[in-house]
Amino acid sequence: MERNEVLKKVEEAMPTARFKHTLGVEKAAIELAEHYHMDVEKARITALLHDYAKYYEDDKARKIIEDEGFDPRLLQFHRSLWHAPVGAYLAEKEFGITDPEILEAIRLHTTGSGAMSDFDKLIYLADYTESGRTFPGVYKARRLALKSLDAAMLFALSNTITYLIKKQQSVFPDTLDAYNYFVNLNLEGDY
Repeated sequence: MERNEVLKKVEEAMPTARFKHTLGVEKAAIELAEHYHMDVEKARITALLHDYAKYYEDDKARKIIEDEGFDPRLLQFHRSLWHAPVGAYLAEKEFGITDPEILEAIRLHTTGSGAMSDFDKLIYLADYTESGRTFPGVYKARRLALKSLDAAMLFALSNTITYLIKKQQSVFPDTLDAYNYFVNLNLEGDY
């Protein structure tokens, strides 16, 4: 599917501000892919589709999670986590994406996991650091992302978990697994 076809469908699925974010993630993903000598086109399509299901109807998303046997714990957490696995499902069903790396990177872009490929990290960090983001620590995250994907992941996960704790919100177990994984890499020099 051509970029313009994907863009049209993605733009129709979300508000203007989220579409602008998606274009920012595309730009960040391309930059990181070039920097780390990864497949730029794969990064582009993954970035464009990463939030495709962000505004998908709750009832339909819940049904996909249940019918497809996705992690049932998702339904115990905020609906904002649902769009990643549902988005991977829709990328396959509606866009014909069969590349397992693209689908996995979409699936993991909100929670992370203890077993992420470099491509998964790239998409997670492109989403986290795109130029429209202004939260405390984003500039450090951007610098780290160009230095070390692992160090940037540790920083991003630490920042996210701290934010959730301060707001007294629950943390999805996969996010804690991801954090523990990156902490155990002993990245003190890179972090």
